[in-house]
Amino acid sequence: MNTIHKTLIPILIAAASIASARAADDILIADFEGENYGAWKVEGEAFGPGPARGTLKGQMRVDGFAGKGLVNSFFKGDDTVGALTSAEFRIERKFVNFLIGGGKNAEKLRMELLIGGAVVRTATGPNDRPGGAETLAAESWDVAEFAGKMAVIHIVDEAKGGWGHISVDHIAQSDRKAAVLLADAKREFKVEKRYLNLPIKNGAAKQKVTTFVDGRVEVRNDIELADGAPDWWAPMDVSAWRGKTVTLQVDKLREDSTGLSAIEQSDTFPGAENLYREPLRGQFHFSSQRGWNNDPNGMVFFNGEYHLFYQHNPYGWPWGNMHWGHAVSPDMVHWQELGDKLAPDESGPMFSGSAVVDWKNTSGFGKDGKPPLVLLYTAAGHPTVQSLAYSTDGRTFTKLATNPVLKEITDGNRDPKVIWHEPTKKWVMTLYVETKEKQHTIHFFTSPNLRDWTLASVVNGGIDGDKFLFECPDFFELPVDGDASKSKWVLTAADSNYAVGTFDGTTFTPEKTHLRGHRGRGFYAAQTFSDLPGRRVQIGWFQTETRGMPFNQSMTIPLELKLTATPDGPRMTWTPVKELASLRTKSHRFDVPTLAPDAANPFAAVSAELVEVNAEFEPGDAEVSFTVRGATIRYDAKKQELAVNDHRVPAPLRDGKQRITIFCDRTGLEVFASDGLTYVPMPFVPKADDLALGVQAKGGAAKFSALQVHELKSAWGAQ
Repeated sequence: MNTIHKTLIPILIAAASIASARAADDILIADFEGENYGAWKVEGEAFGPGPARGTLKGQMRVDGFAGKGLVNSFFKGDDTVGALTSAEFRIERKFVNFLIGGGKNAEKLRMELLIGGAVVRTATGPNDRPGGAETLAAESWDVAEFAGKMAVIHIVDEAKGGWGHISVDHIAQSDRKAAVLLADAKREFKVEKRYLNLPIKNGAAKQKVTTFVDGRVEVRNDIELADGAPDWWAPMDVSAWRGKTVTLQVDKLREDSTGLSAIEQSDTFPGAENLYREPLRGQFHFSSQRGWNNDPNGMVFFNGEYHLFYQHNPYGWPWGNMHWGHAVSPDMVHWQELGDKLAPDESGPMFSGSAVVDWKNTSGFGKDGKPPLVLLYTAAGHPTVQSLAYSTDGRTFTKLATNPVLKEITDGNRDPKVIWHEPTKKWVMTLYVETKEKQHTIHFFTSPNLRDWTLASVVNGGIDGDKFLFECPDFFELPVDGDASKSKWVLTAADSNYAVGTFDGTTFTPEKTHLRGHRGRGFYAAQTFSDLPGRRVQIGWFQTETRGMPFNQSMTIPLELKLTATPDGPRMTWTPVKELASLRTKSHRFDVPTLAPDAANPFAAVSAELVEVNAEFEPGDAEVSFTVRGATIRYDAKKQELAVNDHRVPAPLRDGKQRITIFCDRTGLEVFASDGLTYVPMPFVPKADDLALGVQAKGGAAKFSALQVHELKSAWGAQ
């Protein structure tokens, strides 16, 4: 990125939104909330039959207007022309304030104030070249000199072609000038503490915030800065720049905004005293302290720790500003967040990828006998490429100076998953590539050193509606029923669909494709730990929305993957990792040889917020139903079907029995049946006061060989 070479002086430019009538003494001229233009005279086609309700067909997203309606002359596209003329009104205040956007053309796209038939004030939109944004911003006319005179407003669209339209909303008279925007407003900080705490307002217009360190650009983010009272505070970790000068520059900031002035340095952040105890915080599902998280990335076992990197927006509740967040754990259950390790740079935002330990130091990044931890990721700029970063301590990472390591194939190439293939002594990368013909493919590359990659083969993952292998591939070998001599290779995709087959180091040959993975909802982009000896453990993105919280989304519990023989061939199973047993605080075991339809509820005396239920039973003709904090999990033996909150999925009996495990947290359920062949993740928010549990049989008696409830504690402990 370029360094600033001249002083940036805040420039007054038009804008800032007017959300509603200003005050009692303001006089509304037009808010365009009606079905038609009322007393306004309409000429031509450009303005349509009435005010637009936001974005019109074929238009970029329009925002910054007030209420639901606005003037938008993009009706039928940029080539229509027309005009709007208001009824006559008297000038009774010092200013006429309004919102305006669209194209910039003072001659052909304009809003005019006419007095006595003469034009005395004009305004136009901000866009006169490709790109730009359909955001309306506030502007004011000083009309004090015309007090008492009669006036009309004329909105004109005589332009055709790109940006040949104008947008206007909320015209009002006021004695107060509309707040203007400052361009490139900035504030400097001499870093003395860990954080700069930024005020965030969910849903506010995003501002481009550039962070400079001693005058050099470090990162740019699009942030919903709060102009006033924030919904929450986003901590920006600046500890790496202690003693240096950090400058935050905002591209457009309201003159009356406190978005910059409210930022404070601190060694903590507002709300930290309640961290991990928030009402919608999953208590044994990882979620980031602040902001949005999605895909797990770079999962690896290194230096005795489980490392979880993940897609992270540190400065917003929704998706955006993709960084790689980082957390570590001794057991995959208790996590410590370490902050963001990869930030957006001139190559684009940091999209998904993977991590490996380069034990043989093939890359040359190792030092003093220490093998490097290497991250491979998608830099999603223009072009979209695959890049590399490395570390020897698992804490500080350096991006390769000669990035990328793999140039753009198409603009739809992303999500590199890398493994070491011991028989061929090479690294293997699986990369999702959407071709120009909209075909979904997984490209296999090989490398001797993680830097230089050669295309080895391509697997077809579907086209158009068939997205059998779409995004976020993972690739690993599993024994069948524990027998390594019968091992198979598994290729998975973001929705956990998978294929089973063989691999010779260059080519994956599927024996069975279009196999269903999870059977629930809200599970995506799962990845398995690399360099974890003896087993294969997966974590997925758990799409648990947490409105009203300063964080959003989470991860599933860790899932051990295996291949088991079935009449249809080897199939994958998902089961909770054994380490989760460390959360059990009180266990209840019930001796229920037979559960009849009229039997009392065995769980009646148990209530718990965080719970694990385990059951093994022969259902016979019965429908066995569990209730867990308002959720219902029913097993229909006749159909061999499991229903989780009425979401029905197949769940075959195994040796005449059904074995079910249920985990319930504050934001979701994870249900396992048929010895792991059926895995049902389900976002679900129980009522806080509903701690009841139950089990019953209908239509017959069921024989239970095991029935247990474990009350669980929070994995966050005293953090």
